[in-house]
Amino acid sequence: MINLDKTKIIIASQSPRRCELMKQAGFEFEIIKSEVDEKITKSIPSDIVKELSLQKADDVFNKLMSHIDFSLMAFEDLSFLVIGADTIVTKNGKIMGKPKNFEEAFSMIKSIQDATHEVYTGAVSYTHLRAHETRHDLVCRLLLEKKKKKESIHLVNLVNDYQKRRGDASREV
Repeated sequence: MINLDKTKIIIASQSPRRCELMKQAGFEFEIIKSEVDEKITKSIPSDIVKELSLQKADDVFNKLMSHIDFSLMAFEDLSFLVIGADTIVTKNGKIMGKPKNFEEAFSMIKSIQDATHEVYTGAVSYTHLRAHETRHDLVCRLLLEKKKKKESIHLVNLVNDYQKRRGDASREV
């Protein structure tokens, strides 16, 4: 059983939304960005998000393993928990990539309007020394109502503003 009072939680993600959700849930955590070159070998969306989550968690876990003196951790009864996560959107079974610019974001929003699309999120967590590993995935089926062009532009701008406020302007679309 993990004692969260003595566990350092590490998120292998710089996602503003994930960080906000963790804060809202009342967790204190550190962010260590994964530098892994993501490789997709799976074809089913739920398997892909778990695969990418595992790659991110592995990368950060291995960084930690090379810098931590575990004898001190045992002495202090401290531990850490690494969480990797990934999200993808699909429509009609086709994976929609992350938009690279405003035009792609606008086109993506336009394409999912008045149609059901799926948002898949996977998460992998490790405790120190990989004593405990969990893998989860979740899918939400959503329907975005038809928007006027002006509303779609406003929606893309809202995402950009949100990412800027969260310090993630590098993902600005």
